[in-house]
Amino acid sequence: MLRRLVAGLAAIVLVVEAALLVLVHIVLGRTTANQSMSIAGSDPDVMSKATYVMGAGMGAFLVLCAVLAAVTAIRDRGPGRFGRVVLISGAVTHGVLGILSVALVGWAAFATMMLILCLLVLTLTSYAARSGGGDGSGGGAGEDTPPLPPTPPFGELKPTSP
Repeated sequence: MLRRLVAGLAAIVLVVEAALLVLVHIVLGRTTANQSMSIAGSDPDVMSKATYVMGAGMGAFLVLCAVLAAVTAIRDRGPGRFGRVVLISGAVTHGVLGILSVALVGWAAFATMMLILCLLVLTLTSYAARSGGGDGSGGGAGEDTPPLPPTPPFGELKPTSP
């Protein structure tokens, strides 16, 4: 129950973050175009369009993470391999953005990034694959196969001289 709640909350927070990031990039793009700003002689139109594209890309990535978290919450099953990779990359992105936001924006932005990072990591770890599950991977309870004998930690001891 708790893991569904965390995954659903992560999805909602990611959608809100995506909307805010797209809005910020739209404002930055319009400001760049209206003020004819350029860095090192670059074209202001190219800079404003690049800002729009970056906002759309970040928003799409966060919405994809939100959809994967929502599907995880609805199905109450862990995400597949692709979903895990996307959610892990989202968590890493939030970690890096959190580090940068401390220096550039402040501690409130850092705390927000870390909250989202925690939601993503908790979603991933709460739906971690169980090694003893009945998914056919072996080791599940109720199977007729006997357990493997324990192996010595350093292999078999053999004499070194004949």
